[in-house]
Amino acid sequence: MNGGHYMFDPTIFENLKVAFENHLYDLDNIDKKILIQNREDRMDFATLARCLSLEFRLRDQPDVAAVLQLETLLDDLAGEILEIPEAQPGCSLLLRFTKPVSELEEQCEQIKQILSSIWEEDVQITQTLSFEYGQKSRYINRIEVKFKPKLTEEHMEDIGSFLKYALKSLELLNRI
Repeated sequence: MNGGHYMFDPTIFENLKVAFENHLYDLDNIDKKILIQNREDRMDFATLARCLSLEFRLRDQPDVAAVLQLETLLDDLAGEILEIPEAQPGCSLLLRFTKPVSELEEQCEQIKQILSSIWEEDVQITQTLSFEYGQKSRYINRIEVKFKPKLTEEHMEDIGSFLKYALKSLELLNRI
């Protein structure tokens, strides 16, 4: 109790959000490896979910965009804040890459192989192709790498390595 008010610790989401932002902004402002192009920090009042999205590209290879998306849902927030004993709160993590492709079968298979070799287990990789009407020879591949285990504060020390693999993924996707 502090002057009649309860003190709440920052949530897992808040702690991870700050850690990811710090690492990414260092890669942009200090290391000059990436260029952050968009940032969204949303609270969805319909579902009471929180979501952070940061879009970035490699400075010297701008053809492929990456979006890091960290999200937590009501169940996770409530379980953590209310300290529900059986709750296992955490955040979901998704990396989304957007890349132009023209040789669908060949390039999509290469993308699958490369990302599977970088991320190994505990990920789900999906590729969704689209094209603008009238531009059928140029497709946009939206590649999602969804990480299966929930993230908690125990994963904080892995953020640097995670982002190193994200940059390696960007670099290799630019070569395809």
